[in-house]
Amino acid sequence: MMDIECSSELNEQPQMLPPPPGTFIDREELIQHVGEFAVSQGYVVTIKQSKRDKVVVLGCDRGGVYRNRRKPIDESAECIRRRRTGSRLTNCPFEVVGKKDDGLWVLTVKNGTHNHEPLKDIAEHPSARRFSEKEVLLIKEMTEAGLKPRQILKRLRQSNPDLLSTPKHVYNVKAKLRQGNMSVRNYKSLKPQKSAVRNNYLSVMEPSWRQHNPPRVPNLIGGRFVDSQSFASIDVINPEVVSQVPLTTNEEFRAAVFAAKRAFPSWRNTPSTIRQRIMFKFQELIRRDIDKLAMNITNEHGKALKDAYDDVLCGLEVVEHACGLANLQIGEFVSNISNGVDSYSIREPLGVCAGICPFDFPAMIPLWMFSTAVTCGNTFILKPSEKDPGAAVMLAELAAEAGLPNGVLNIVHGSNEIISTICDDDDIKAVSFVGPSTAGSYVYSRASAKGKRVQCNIGAKNHAVVMPDASMDTTLNALVTAGFGGAGQKRMSLSTVVFVGGLTPWEDKLVERAQALRVQPGTEPDTDIGPVISKQAKELICRLIQSSVGSGAKLVVDGRNILVPGYEHGNFIGPTILSNVKVSMECYKEETCGPVLLCMEADNIEEAIDIVNRNKYGNGASIFTTSGVTARKFQTEIEVGQVGINIPISAPFPFSCFTSLKPLFAGDINFDGKAGIQFYTQIKTVSQQWKDVAAGTSSDV
Repeated sequence: MMDIECSSELNEQPQMLPPPPGTFIDREELIQHVGEFAVSQGYVVTIKQSKRDKVVVLGCDRGGVYRNRRKPIDESAECIRRRRTGSRLTNCPFEVVGKKDDGLWVLTVKNGTHNHEPLKDIAEHPSARRFSEKEVLLIKEMTEAGLKPRQILKRLRQSNPDLLSTPKHVYNVKAKLRQGNMSVRNYKSLKPQKSAVRNNYLSVMEPSWRQHNPPRVPNLIGGRFVDSQSFASIDVINPEVVSQVPLTTNEEFRAAVFAAKRAFPSWRNTPSTIRQRIMFKFQELIRRDIDKLAMNITNEHGKALKDAYDDVLCGLEVVEHACGLANLQIGEFVSNISNGVDSYSIREPLGVCAGICPFDFPAMIPLWMFSTAVTCGNTFILKPSEKDPGAAVMLAELAAEAGLPNGVLNIVHGSNEIISTICDDDDIKAVSFVGPSTAGSYVYSRASAKGKRVQCNIGAKNHAVVMPDASMDTTLNALVTAGFGGAGQKRMSLSTVVFVGGLTPWEDKLVERAQALRVQPGTEPDTDIGPVISKQAKELICRLIQSSVGSGAKLVVDGRNILVPGYEHGNFIGPTILSNVKVSMECYKEETCGPVLLCMEADNIEEAIDIVNRNKYGNGASIFTTSGVTARKFQTEIEVGQVGINIPISAPFPFSCFTSLKPLFAGDINFDGKAGIQFYTQIKTVSQQWKDVAAGTSSDV
C-alpha cells in the first residue's frame, strides 16, 4: 500500500506545457521564445546541440533540484529507493528542435513531457546564480584592484539587488579568469528584469555591430539590431571611413518582411490613441537627442551642423503632425440611405509598407515616411541611403524607447539589389521613394507592375525668377541661402535663376555675397558650405561645370579648386556661379546637386515663365518682385508643384501637401497632409441593416 502511494506521488505532478510551435526570425528569437515560455511553466531550457546556421536542439536543464530530500521515518526501503532514483540528476526527456528553413527558423516539439515537478521558485535553479558577462568583467576589474570576494559581491549587489550568487561563485569566476576563460553562459530568461523596460530593442550587452572598427551599421529585424551576415559592405566616407553599411542578404530581408507581417495584426488593432501616445513620446525623445542626431548627420553627410539641425527639426514637424492623425482618419456616415439601411466608410491600414530614402535629408525623409505610415496602423520596412544611414538607425532606437512594438519598424540596407527586392516582394503593399529621376522611374514602373501603391518624388531642378523691381537685399540673401545652402544638394535648392531684364545690375553684389561664404567641415560652428557627399559627386559636378564653360557659359565664380586647410582630401567645392547659361547646355538639362548657381536672362516675365515650364523638372519655382499683378500672373501660369513668392521654395509644413508635377512625381497620392494618410490607408464601405425579428418586418433595399 505504501509503495502504491509513493508511486502515485511521483506520477501526479503539475503539468508543464511545451512551448507553442511557430516560425521565428532568427535563432536567438526562437531560443528566447522557448526560454521565456519555459520559465512561465516552471522549468529551464538549455542548448543540447547546435549548428548555428542550421539547427538548435533545446532540452530541459534539471539544474540539480532534488525532490523529497528528507527521509520519512516510516518510509519503506522500496519507496526510499524510488525516491532517490527520482531525485538524481537524470536527463529529462523534454526536447524541442529549431531548424532553419528558407531563411526562417521553425520550432517543433519532439518530446513535450518532463520527469520532474516544476520549480516553485526560479531562483532555486543554480543557473540563476550565474553572473552576466558585464558582471564578470566587473569582477575581473575589482579583482585586479585587490578587492576580496565579499567586497566584490557587495558592490555588485548595489547595481543588482536580486543577485543570488555567493562568495563561492566569485571564487569560481576568479579561477576561470586566471585560466584566461572569459566565456559566460547567459540565461536571459532567468534574469529578473524589474528595472528594465520589457519592450527594449537593444541587448543589455554591447552588440557585435558596435564592436567593429569602423562600426558596421546594423539591420533592425523584429525589434533587434543585428549585424548582417553579409561579407559585402559599403563604406560611409567623410572623407575617412566613418562606418560600414553591410548589404542585407535575401534571407535577412525576408526575415524583416516576416517580422513586419507578423506584427501587423496586433499593431492594426492597437487603438489609435495609443499609437498617438507613442508618437508624443517619440517627438519628446527626438528633442532630447537632437544634438546627437545632428552631429551624426554632419559626420556622415558632411552638411553644416546648422543644416543638420534643420534636417531633424523638419522631420520632427512630421512626428508632431502624426500625434494628431486620428481626427484625419475619421470616415463618413450616411443614415437611412434605404429603408433601415445605414452606410459608412472607414479608413484601414494597408499592411507592410516600405520606404526608400535619398542621402540629402538623412532624418527628415525617413520621418516623412514611417511616422505617418505606422501611426496609421501599418508596419514598415525602411531602407535608408547607404551613404548616411546612421540617423535612421538612431531614430529607430528612439522609436523603440518610445514604445513602438517589435516588428513595426524594420531597417534593411543595400543599393540597387535591395531596391529591386522591395519592389518585387508580394507582402509589401506600398512603396515610398525619394531620389534621382532614373532610380525613381525604375522603382515606379517595377513596383506598380506588381500591383503596389507607389509614390515617387524624383529629380531636382528649381528655378527663381528675379524681376527688375525686386528688393535687392532680400532677393540676394534668398538666392545665396537657397542656392548654396547644404552645398546645393537639397531637393529644394534654387539651382537656376532667371533674371528678367539682365544679370548686370545684380552680378557684382551676388558675387560678393557668394565669395563671403565659409567653406569648411560641417562640424565647425560657423560653416556655411560643407563637403559634397562623395568623391564621385564632386567629379560629376566638376565635369558639368567644365562642360558648360566649353559650351559657352561664363564662369563668374569658380569653386572647383578650393582648398580647406587640414582637409586637403575632402570633397569640397566652393560657391560657383555660371552666367550666359542656355537651355541646351548639359548643366541645365541635368541635375547638378552641388553649390552651383546657373544664371539665365529673359526679356520679360512671359519668356521667364516659358523657360521654367519647358524644363522637365517641375518641382518648384519662386518669383521675387514687388508687383502683386506680376506675382499673380506667375502663380497662375507657372507649371510646378511648389511656388514661392518673395521667398525660396521649401518643404511645406506636414499638415499641407508636398506636391510636384509630372514627371517629378510618379504616383497618384503625394506625401504630406491628408494625401499622406490617403496613401497609407484604404477605404472600406459598410452598409448595414438591422431587422426587428420579433415584429417580422422587412425592408426593400
